Amino acid sequence: MTDWMERARELGFDDAAEISPAKLTARRDVRAMCEENRCGLYGANWTCPPECGDLETCQEKMHGYRRGLLLQTVGQLSRAIDTRGYAETGKRQRENLLALAGELRAVYPDALCLGAGGCPVCEKCAYPEPCRFPDKAIPSMEGYGLFVTQVCRDAELSYYHGPKTITYTACVLFG
Repeated sequence: MTDWMERARELGFDDAAEISPAKLTARRDVRAMCEENRCGLYGANWTCPPECGDLETCQEKMHGYRRGLLLQTVGQLSRAIDTRGYAETGKRQRENLLALAGELRAVYPDALCLGAGGCPVCEKCAYPEPCRFPDKAIPSMEGYGLFVTQVCRDAELSYYHGPKTITYTACVLFG
């Protein structure tokens, strides 16, 4: 496990912590936020609800793994609201996650990689046409019903890194 944490940091993640997939809980209240469709991806993306599966399916899938890592990319912002800083940190998070997911899936082909927001693999999802890269797809943690703040607390990993910061969180489950 330590090797994967080290590799995550080498790829550019600012922090990493072990998580127990058995302790992850797919929550109805989190999924309800997805159903409000504020991001515009509900029912329009293969890796977001409802296409990523019902909560019971997501829970069962997460609990099918023995090991997991929680991963973070933290960005420093020039002011409290800094859309450029959000975008740059989000881009770094996507690149970090895609790189680690590729390496991890080379060893664990069935690894489940969950990111922040919609799947970063394609610039535009093929939905409703079939997913072009189902073996590379990365659903969102929230889409799987995970309350990210609580997952961070459970892993003893800070969710808030101070004023003028933005934190993107992902997790990978494997083994």
